[in-house]
Amino acid sequence: MKEFYRRLSEKDRRRYAAVESDKLGHGGQQYIAQLFEIDSKTIRQGLADLDIAEEATGDKLRKKAVGGSVSST
Repeated sequence: MKEFYRRLSEKDRRRYAAVESDKLGHGGQQYIAQLFEIDSKTIRQGLADLDIAEEATGDKLRKKAVGGSVSST
């Protein structure tokens, strides 16, 4: 992961870090920030970048978290 991260452009690094932290859920931002030796603000900016890209294209890039329980019928 680190080698791949280093080969990306700055913008793609932010987005990649955001995607990886999002996949991890709670504590993911802190873990990825430490792993890639970046500030957690960089990850938050990457998440914002992804949201802007999603709005521009209309395509869902990240899966939104869903709360609550699932009932069976």
